[in-house]
Amino acid sequence: MKIITLNANGIRAAERKGMFDWFKKQDADILCIQETKAQLHQLPPKDFIPQGNHFFQADAVKKGYSGVSIYSKKQPIKVSYGIDFAEFDSEGRWVEAEYDDLIVVSLYLPSGSAKEERQDFKYICMEKLEPVFKRLLAGKKPFVICGDWNIAHKKIDIKNWRGNQKNSGFLPEEREWMSKLFDEFGMVDAFRVAEPAEEQYSWWSNRGQAWANNTGWRIDYQITSPCLKDKVKTANIYKVERFSDHAPVIIEYDV
Repeated sequence: MKIITLNANGIRAAERKGMFDWFKKQDADILCIQETKAQLHQLPPKDFIPQGNHFFQADAVKKGYSGVSIYSKKQPIKVSYGIDFAEFDSEGRWVEAEYDDLIVVSLYLPSGSAKEERQDFKYICMEKLEPVFKRLLAGKKPFVICGDWNIAHKKIDIKNWRGNQKNSGFLPEEREWMSKLFDEFGMVDAFRVAEPAEEQYSWWSNRGQAWANNTGWRIDYQITSPCLKDKVKTANIYKVERFSDHAPVIIEYDV
């Protein structure tokens, strides 16, 4: 089973850069997109739904903002939108597809870098997500939560960790929350199961020469239920072509 997650930073812009042509060649089972920045009626199926895929999208109320989607070869038995938290759900940040033997989520956690109020909102969302994760952990089906979590967990996950310790995305409270999910909840950072190497980043600022110098952050994850830890076969971040300021994270599971 091959799953890809990508923050497209505008799915229409990613399409123009050849993302769907690349995706067709990947023969992936599931693609999770974050930050579609487009509502469903703005996406012609012939351009935005590759043949052989089922498509589900949670839109933000605000046009040109946020939004998450799932592309899937297999038809889910159930699709859910949001987590019953209105402020979060109105920004189109959660879509959940349930299959016979698996649950896959596309998640876009808010960024707190714009202003203090957004950082406060990010903390609220983190708190609201905990019972949702507990529900998934208590269920009988394994799960994979794909997405842009907007948090670099450890020093290994960010190039300039010294200079970012007071910045959103690498704040102690955010990093501790990620550790809580892994250490207390038992959730699994699937990428790190297969790839322990340094300088594995999935996002680069458009400022300066971040991409050229690989001054990046690893903030895009596939986080799974404990039972999938031993099923992770390969993990890589695709950087040959650029479809966004983020790169696709590709993980294969022996499922």
